[in-house]
Amino acid sequence: MAFFEAFSWINIRFLLDGLLVTVEVSLISMVLSLLIGGITGILRFSEIPFLSKILGVIIDVIRNLPLLLIIFFTYFALPQIGIQFDIFWSAVAALTIFESAMLSEIFRAGLNAVPKGQMEAGLSTGLTYPQTMWQIILPQAIKSMVPAIVSQLISLIKDTSLAIIISLPEVTHNARIIYGQDSSYVLPMYVALTVLYFIICYALSLLSNYLERRKYSY
Repeated sequence: MAFFEAFSWINIRFLLDGLLVTVEVSLISMVLSLLIGGITGILRFSEIPFLSKILGVIIDVIRNLPLLLIIFFTYFALPQIGIQFDIFWSAVAALTIFESAMLSEIFRAGLNAVPKGQMEAGLSTGLTYPQTMWQIILPQAIKSMVPAIVSQLISLIKDTSLAIIISLPEVTHNARIIYGQDSSYVLPMYVALTVLYFIICYALSLLSNYLERRKYSY
């Protein structure tokens, strides 16, 4: 049957090669997004004159743009001003920009959830603002932020499929190449994509649920 013929070793290996690219793009984007989103979230929470408001405007603009538009921007528009990435790094840049804005809001909301008295108490003991933030505020905020962060990272993994528009050789792109050679492979390839995305995203969902339970067990 054509359905099972689609799962030849060559096709499976080609799909796994694409899955590796998906994982690589996701991991790099995750690390960069957490770093940038965490820093911008803290800066916005700190309400630094002028800077916090500028960051707020930039983040609000990015959050309300389609990710597809940002991918087009990094790959097609940036070279017009002398900034050029290859396909892989264009996808990483676009995902990082978009997810950083989302994570920034998660960090800011988590920090705002910590009672203001905690900051005042830390400062009254002689700690500096950065020390109070690092030693007192962030540890409390992170407990409430982790499940939301994991959920956002799950979305990031699924969003990598949008990079097919610039021909990033991720798993969805490779599946399209396979069924483009034989139209009878369309269904099996979409079944394969469903299984692969489900395994990765469901595993992260279980992690999110576990962290959520731990948060309320304390």
